[in-house]
Amino acid sequence: MTDESADTSDQPVVEIERVYDAVEALGRPHLTAAELARKAQLSPAHAREALDAFVTEGTMVRHAVGGADAVYHPPDLDALADRERVIVFPERHEVVVEDAAQYTRAQLSQFAHLVDTNRAGAAIYEIRAEDVWQAPYDDLESLLATMRDVLGERATAMTEWVTSQWERARKFRLYTHEDGYTVLEADSDDLMGNVARQKLDADFLRAPISDSESWVNEEYTAQIKRTLYDAGYPVRDERDLDEGEGLSLELRLQLREYQQDWVNRFTDQGAGVFVGPPGSGKTVAALGVMAAIGGETLILVPSRELASQWRDAIETQTTLPPDQIGEYHGGAKEIRPVTIATYQTAGMDRHRKLFDERRWGLIVFDEVHHIPAPIFRRSADLQGRHRLGLTATPTRESDDEQEIFTLVGPPIGTDWGALFDAGFVAEPEVEIRLVPWADDAAADAYVDAVGHGRRQAAASNPAKIDEARYVLESHPQSKALLFVEYLDQGEALADALDVPFISGETPYARREKLFDEFRSGERDTLVVSRVGDEGIDLPSAELAIVASGLGGSRRQGAQRAGRTMRPVGEAMVYVLATRGTMEEDFVRQQMRHLAAKGIKVTESGAAASENVADATDRAEDDVGTSDDDTGTPD
Repeated sequence: MTDESADTSDQPVVEIERVYDAVEALGRPHLTAAELARKAQLSPAHAREALDAFVTEGTMVRHAVGGADAVYHPPDLDALADRERVIVFPERHEVVVEDAAQYTRAQLSQFAHLVDTNRAGAAIYEIRAEDVWQAPYDDLESLLATMRDVLGERATAMTEWVTSQWERARKFRLYTHEDGYTVLEADSDDLMGNVARQKLDADFLRAPISDSESWVNEEYTAQIKRTLYDAGYPVRDERDLDEGEGLSLELRLQLREYQQDWVNRFTDQGAGVFVGPPGSGKTVAALGVMAAIGGETLILVPSRELASQWRDAIETQTTLPPDQIGEYHGGAKEIRPVTIATYQTAGMDRHRKLFDERRWGLIVFDEVHHIPAPIFRRSADLQGRHRLGLTATPTRESDDEQEIFTLVGPPIGTDWGALFDAGFVAEPEVEIRLVPWADDAAADAYVDAVGHGRRQAAASNPAKIDEARYVLESHPQSKALLFVEYLDQGEALADALDVPFISGETPYARREKLFDEFRSGERDTLVVSRVGDEGIDLPSAELAIVASGLGGSRRQGAQRAGRTMRPVGEAMVYVLATRGTMEEDFVRQQMRHLAAKGIKVTESGAAASENVADATDRAEDDVGTSDDDTGTPD
């Protein structure tokens, strides 16, 4: 016999989500107190008390059914369908979320890797070993607290595995011996003997110092870190790094709280990568690092445009005299206490003096996702200096993010969602528009093409011109950038819209003039090729239309969307893809990085073609009505 008057004071608090879970488990939109008690493992009295409390606050409705138990259900049954669901598969280290809130997506991005999404708003995340190793937390308990916050009690099943991976990332460290040489230290004699000394030969480890320590050949520091990383043991780098020749520099502005946190964390560990959305102020934070380190600095960038922007930022936002700043690229060859060089020039053998002529204390790798490419590998072979990377997208399409981790340093970042909520960065609305073929001829050309030709046919679908025009007309007050992959498509778009097209073939001076006009407001629309992807400072772009892009490049997709991610209010990104082609899958891959960072990505049909179809239907209706009125036969 059940004691209906039992004391419920020691029973757990019942949240409305627990009731929803019980309703879902029953497979119908209502339940009784007895059914909630069974499903939620509560006493019947506590279940009834909780349900009646929800009735009082208006989140449940109660119906008495004759002499039977009362039935409870949500007042709005849509709440059951639209609510967020988080399902954990502990053995596979996977999390499936449906209708996830922005907060949930942002928190998951701190410790999990987005694997896939679908059109219905569901996403699969995987918690990999490297996600735990690189999670931006100072201690294990902070990481586990975030997991509990997102996954609830279900996080407990993965706590042991996450803890083991966290500890695994702390088994090896490099440090500087008091006599000045570098030592690799293992957490145990067994790890040194059976892992490090088995994986690393005499070229890497000069001699044993003890059963758990070895003298390291400093020329191979990067290779040592990479080898042990591949073996499942990331190495903590705690060496005394070269601060270089002194550099007197102060900031002219106050860092935001999270920027100062980035700087503090970098100076504590000596190396790392600032990961944050465009507009979060990574360049300014890097200037803060330069001031904190106080050593001569080499800044490596992908393009001459970025070199000019860095010079402007240093001159306007620090006290460093202009004659202390040099640029080293195709247009200039100046080596000064602060030198800004392009990756391409720095990677050439004949310019090796760039690295050797001065005693650099800090190396800055802007757009650090370039580093893993072989042509840029040399610029990362500077393991004795402070190393700072900057990126919103620490990934390349070969998925070798470990290169960045081992050659530069671990990620240092802030929850993107927190930046959006605080108003430091505008969270863009991202919409994939699926565009039909312009005509049968275009569709036939796609079918007849093979390989790259097929991808180009889908990317260059002429119907995208009408869709781009429609989007621009829908946002008449917004400054817009249209991105293309192919020069012919860029020229066609520019001609149709009567706006300039900027590509790698555009002379540097003309490029700069057009970008300056865009920044100042003299121009409100530009069509740009890949030259617009890498760090060009266009802070007032409120609208981006991606007409075509590198097939499936997550990095490029994030960069192009990122051109709108500035603290300027509303921001929209439209990604155009030809319906029913491989391009559909490509653009979903492109947007996956943004989705992984908590940004909601939606899909819809092309608005321009739908409006044309509606207009055609109305015209046909009008014709039909006219025929009936005049007695014209069918």
